[in-house]
Amino acid sequence: MPVGLGLPVDDPAGLLTWARLADDSPFSTLGLLDRLVYDNPDPLVALSALAGATSRIRVQTEVLLAPHYNTAILAKQTATLDRMSGGRFTLGIGIGGREDDCRVAGIDIGRRGRRLDEQMEQLRWAWAGQPYAEGVGAVGPLPATPGGPEVLFGGFAPAALERVARWGDGFLGAALPPAYMDRMFRDVETAWEKYGREGRPKLVAQASVALGAPSVVADARANLLRYYEFTGRAEYMAEGLLTTPDAIRAAVAGYAGIGADEVILYCWAADPDQVTRLAEVVFA
Repeated sequence: MPVGLGLPVDDPAGLLTWARLADDSPFSTLGLLDRLVYDNPDPLVALSALAGATSRIRVQTEVLLAPHYNTAILAKQTATLDRMSGGRFTLGIGIGGREDDCRVAGIDIGRRGRRLDEQMEQLRWAWAGQPYAEGVGAVGPLPATPGGPEVLFGGFAPAALERVARWGDGFLGAALPPAYMDRMFRDVETAWEKYGREGRPKLVAQASVALGAPSVVADARANLLRYYEFTGRAEYMAEGLLTTPDAIRAAVAGYAGIGADEVILYCWAADPDQVTRLAEVVFA
């Protein structure tokens, strides 16, 4: 089963080192989170740089908060990244839940789900080379992947799982252990069948990890607590941080056992040595 690597956001310039190390390893994907009112790099800009610094590994947003974006510009940016990376881009997408992010983006937090549904229809038109709206032409370029980059929806609400079947190629489930993720995977498959989709959805699980000395783990835990502070469940999220080789191997095996097609190990420690440490644990 492919295993990818989620990237820390402490030092944007350092991500090039992470990407080159990962490209020389067996990791399948590089993932990057999205926020507005936070000290993180813009994921599409950063992943464009990382795609140019690599030749094999896929790049993926985990997840891009699409309602914050102008839809036509998002269509152009994502198609460009897919085209220039040779089809190595996966658009992980979701609605977010931060009031401050929505205020800065100028959107109504109560309409962000409906806005995403509208955006997906427009993105699919644009990626297919169709006129974007009545009286205007297409928003190019065409992506390298016919019909648009791979789309994975993230989220926990039933509406997010329905979007997988309506608009997506698969589901990205984060921060739940295998025993709880199992139910979400099955719900996604049920929605897929309900909408008469052929084949099966891609199922991706994400787990938070950090390996190293106690100080490294402590810094990672602090980063995770800071990022999830707005949820009111930051301590619960931090409790799920996997910090030993045995715990990481067990999680990967557990996700494989419930039918995951890929696992993303999201690293909250900034040291690029994490790439080598994690590779030795997972691929040894």
